[in-house]
Amino acid sequence: MTINERAYELAMAAAQAAADKKAQDISVIDVGDQLAITDAFVIASASNERQVVAIVDAIEEALVALPEKAKPVRREGERQGRWVLLDYVDIVVHVQHAEEREFYALDKLWKDCPVIPFVDRDMVEAGAAGTEAP
Repeated sequence: MTINERAYELAMAAAQAAADKKAQDISVIDVGDQLAITDAFVIASASNERQVVAIVDAIEEALVALPEKAKPVRREGERQGRWVLLDYVDIVVHVQHAEEREFYALDKLWKDCPVIPFVDRDMVEAGAAGTEAP
């Protein structure tokens, strides 16, 4: 894995923020060996334009709230709300409408790159709550 600690921290925070806003099909892909410009992609889907914007806003809020604040150096695509790209240098976040996600298939395009496991903390907590003894 070529991803550095900062990129990992940003990617996990972005993925969790997306999950908190009910993003679907969240993927974190280590593209560092293939791209010199970034270490990882975070890709998430939403079922409508309003949700895309809400997820993007949540990601930006989460990353600026980190101990070492992060703000995107570039933000693209917000007007349409179909595919918003947030460039944090160490990571690039793609929040796409489900139709764009299916059409552009970034996951398939980068299929040769390692996937970094992400588990939504709410799923972990729900699983732990279900295993408690009576």
